[in-house]
Amino acid sequence: MGALFADLKETLPDGASLFRNRLTLVEQREILDAVERIMAEAPPFRPQMPTGPYMINSLTNCGPLGWISDRRGYRYEPTHPTTGKTWPPIPAAVLACARALTKEAGLGDYDPDACLVNIYEATGKLSLHRDFDEADFRWPIVSFSFGNDADFLLGGLTRGDRTTLLTLHSGDVFVLGGPSRARYHGVRRIRPGTSPLTHNALPLGGRINLTLRRAR
Repeated sequence: MGALFADLKETLPDGASLFRNRLTLVEQREILDAVERIMAEAPPFRPQMPTGPYMINSLTNCGPLGWISDRRGYRYEPTHPTTGKTWPPIPAAVLACARALTKEAGLGDYDPDACLVNIYEATGKLSLHRDFDEADFRWPIVSFSFGNDADFLLGGLTRGDRTTLLTLHSGDVFVLGGPSRARYHGVRRIRPGTSPLTHNALPLGGRINLTLRRAR
């Protein structure tokens, strides 16, 4: 596994780091227990795009701020769009791991104030996009994978740039920062039947992704 990780590091652009198998199965289940509690307190919803259609994936949030979308646009809000309640806190284990890995990636201290809980069904996907609704791009993005594998596309700084395909496994953590902070990225497809664990929080055949950001 060490050799595989070294090869991946050599092929990734500056500012992008993929930490394979960073979370053990026990740690994954403990985090998913926390995610299940988050979803009970802040029910998942399907955001509406400003152009009208609803997104294919559902999501919820934890932390002081949560990402939402509707006819008014993409933005961060301190409360759930349906319940009106503040978001649950980010799980301590997730925060600790994210802070450790940003330092390991050479990106310094990390103080995220938003964590998206992205819920992918078996047919879920995510078109190429940039995380561009945050106030300060000096803060990295840290992404945790749980459940089935996802074919992840990492692009360049413009939508038409060539993409690199990476298969993200449960327990992997991906960091985008520095010169790679504004790279386009997306999910081509989910690979049902590849998850090493089962959990009530995981959708059948799908996966959960936690994405930490500094919004403001």
